[in-house]
Amino acid sequence: MKHLFLAAASALLLTQPAWAHKSSDSYLSLRLHDHLIEGQWDIALRDLDDAIGLDRDDDGAVTWGETNARHAAIAAYALSRLTLTIGEAACATAVTEHLIDHHTDGAYAVLRFTAACPPESAPLAVDYRLLFDLDAQHKGLLHLTYEHNSRTAIFSQDVPAQTFTLEAPSAWQEIRQYLREGIWHIWTGFDHLLFLLTLLLPSVLIQVNGRWQAVETFSSAAREAAAIVTAFTAAHSLTLSLATLDIVQLPSRLVESTIAASVILAGIANLYPEIARRRWPVAFAFGLIHGFGFASVLSDLGLPREARVLSLVSFNVGVELGQLAIVALFLPLAYGIRHSSSYQPLIVRAGSVIIILIALIWLIERALNLTLLPI
Repeated sequence: MKHLFLAAASALLLTQPAWAHKSSDSYLSLRLHDHLIEGQWDIALRDLDDAIGLDRDDDGAVTWGETNARHAAIAAYALSRLTLTIGEAACATAVTEHLIDHHTDGAYAVLRFTAACPPESAPLAVDYRLLFDLDAQHKGLLHLTYEHNSRTAIFSQDVPAQTFTLEAPSAWQEIRQYLREGIWHIWTGFDHLLFLLTLLLPSVLIQVNGRWQAVETFSSAAREAAAIVTAFTAAHSLTLSLATLDIVQLPSRLVESTIAASVILAGIANLYPEIARRRWPVAFAFGLIHGFGFASVLSDLGLPREARVLSLVSFNVGVELGQLAIVALFLPLAYGIRHSSSYQPLIVRAGSVIIILIALIWLIERALNLTLLPI
């Protein structure tokens, strides 16, 4: 058990620099009018540069002129990796406009197009293959609108094709989709995950005269972990709801920078336990800002207006289920090796130092809009 825990922790810490940036996403909107589809596809310039080469002078910056010169290549590359089919016949696509837009993580090429479909009432099949050969973690976020109904979906390398009936989705379909996305986000939202794990590292320890000592019973560790997770959950649920319902909004750069800072402070508290004798207030205070980070992801997914509250609640429940799975895996392993000579110096102290360094790079990147890591 000791060796298994150490191997898992080491793998997590050593691979964290690759997760400093927002994952690769594209945003595909389809609006159906009778047998015509109006589409808009936002694709990150950095992804297109990797795929077809936009930066002709290799100066590290893609300009409007360089993008404009590659409009035909962008359209050919993107539309060759998207197939829309109704019944047995594919819809014929044609580009209508090229634009540039800015998302929270940088500049995007905006490809507007139409797709003429056969006059059938069969379901719409969407086959999405963008960038999967270059980035296995890439996601395509779809927002589909038909009459007064809207649907959202996520395409991945594992799920590149989906079929949609042109009618309102059931409540269970909405619940299942957003539950899944909530679970997946806490497992892949590595800054949120690292903050939670950093707070949980000392949950199997107790402070005695300003130093960590192993707890005597599992119930003591479980109570501490429960207090941390409950505080974090209550806080981010509050701000997630406020942001998603457009009651409170904060600048994205401020939110992302503060999330990185929260990981730094949680790591420092592990090195100097007298700073935070009770860790649940730290979880609550910074959980408020993490909620705004969750909200940005939920906004990218696109909430259907007719099921906005249901989707919000389902996503949040998914996040909590994902958290509980992490705690259920972490706590027994940590408790089992809490007395070992390596837990405090290697996992808690050395691990916290590595966490602080990683989060410091995140903070600099996010606050100054820089790229310090190659990926």
